[in-house]
Order: sequence, then C-alpha cells, then structure tokens
Amino acid sequence: MSTAVMVVIALIIIAAVAAVAFLAARQARTQRLRRRFGPEYDRAVEQHGGRAAAERELLGRERRHKELELRDLDPRRREQYREQWVAVQERFVDAPRSAVEQADGLVTVVMGERGYPTSGFEEKAEHLSVEHGRTLEHYRRGHDIGGRA
Repeated sequence: MSTAVMVVIALIIIAAVAAVAFLAARQARTQRLRRRFGPEYDRAVEQHGGRAAAERELLGRERRHKELELRDLDPRRREQYREQWVAVQERFVDAPRSAVEQADGLVTVVMGERGYPTSGFEEKAEHLSVEHGRTLEHYRRGHDIGGRA
C-alpha cells in the first residue's frame, strides 16, 4: 500500500474520530443544560426557534451569572424572609392580587440583598434560571397571574 493511500486512510479515520468526539461533546452539553435549566431549557428552545440558539442563550446566562458577586444571606435575615414568605402565602387566599405583588416584591428584595440584578422581570428570571431553572416556572406563573389580576 502506498504512503499516499495510508495518509488518506489515516486522515479519514482522524476526521471520523473528530466528528464522533464533536457530536458526543455537543450531546453532553445539551444534556447538562437540560439538567441544569429543566423546563427553562424547553422554553428557551421554543423562544429562540431551535436548540442551537437556545443553548447559546443559556450558556450566555451561565457566563453572566458567573460574573455576579453573590452573597449568602445572614441566617437571621434568611429566617425573617422565610417568615415573610409564609405570611404572604397565607394572605393569598383572601387577597391574591396583593399577595402576588408582595411575593414579587419580596423576591426582588432578597435577590438584591444576595447581589442579583433586580431590574425587569425577564432579567431577573434569566439570572434565577441558572440556579433555579426547575422552579422558575412557578415564578413565571405567579408573575403572569399578577399581570392578569
């Protein structure tokens, strides 16, 4: 077998291995993003018109999230916020509109104290999605209910 044929075969094998590695890495990234963002992944795919654009957006969210200087809440403040959250939930039956507004306000205050940006619902939701993608749908629904009320 000539050297040229061996080189061509080697190049074909290298290209095939590279293609398999690329596809495996892309699939692993997709699975990681699906696990991390949960239902928010599917929402991004729908919103951005496809998997590739959605994954670019979600990777961008992760990058922006890493740039934040987040702080843990002081245990006393955390307990105060938990008590306020329970009180807001208890008011929901009697006054759903004001309870939803108070809940949104409380979420915004806690986010600000932790170091998250707090302007605009979508920006808040995008930042929250990085760590709370599986529960973010509840926040979105509450926001929608508040808007309809």
